[in-house]
Amino acid sequence: MAATHKGECFCGAVHVEVSGEPEVMGYCHCQSCRSWSAAPVSAFTLWKADAVRVTAGAEHVATFQKTKFSQRQYCKKCGGHLMNNHPTIGLVDVYAATIPTLKFSAGVHINYADTVLPMRDGLPKLKDFPKEFGGSGESVPE
Repeated sequence: MAATHKGECFCGAVHVEVSGEPEVMGYCHCQSCRSWSAAPVSAFTLWKADAVRVTAGAEHVATFQKTKFSQRQYCKKCGGHLMNNHPTIGLVDVYAATIPTLKFSAGVHINYADTVLPMRDGLPKLKDFPKEFGGSGESVPE
């Protein structure tokens, strides 16, 4: 049986459930994620869309779309961030902090060329995105 992890928004009005294993976990250093999360880096967990469900409070979920790549979802009641749909790659980023029962284990840094918080952890550092996600796939040094 596949593992199931549950989480919720800041006020608890919206409940999210993920099942199975994420496709990849890592850190994003792009300016857009930094601005959205109000943090120097954003921890992501990417899932196939059918592995992610809103189990309660769907009427409180709002979407903000700044680019074709990202449809950021949040709770209309509290503003709590939930997830980020990436329709061009068919994956959903459920923010690591949204699902506290998932043991977060980063495997990669993306958009590291934009970092404001260098992290010396031995993980691969990609200049932008992997090739399969429309990026260069180019690595940069720690």
